[in-house]
Amino acid sequence: MIDKETVKHVATLARLNLTDEELERFAKDFEGILEAFSSLDEVDTKNVEPSFHPIEMKNVMRDDEKEECLTQEEALANTEQKENGLFKGPRAV
Repeated sequence: MIDKETVKHVATLARLNLTDEELERFAKDFEGILEAFSSLDEVDTKNVEPSFHPIEMKNVMRDDEKEECLTQEEALANTEQKENGLFKGPRAV
């Protein structure tokens, strides 16, 4: 059974300030949640393998493919901030 003190303890851990009315309401809500989950205790899972993901996980990334790179001139073509064939950035001291 979930009482107001248990809810108050959880609220303190979560750094929540709850009123007395909220403590009572959450105690009832938590009790209902635990009752709903108690039906899972009745399910026979003796020969069931654990499942960590309900759907199959696949890599959705594409394969790396070699492509032509930009030349140095093409890479620097759209900037005025360049010096000696390199991008010029702000000075860091």
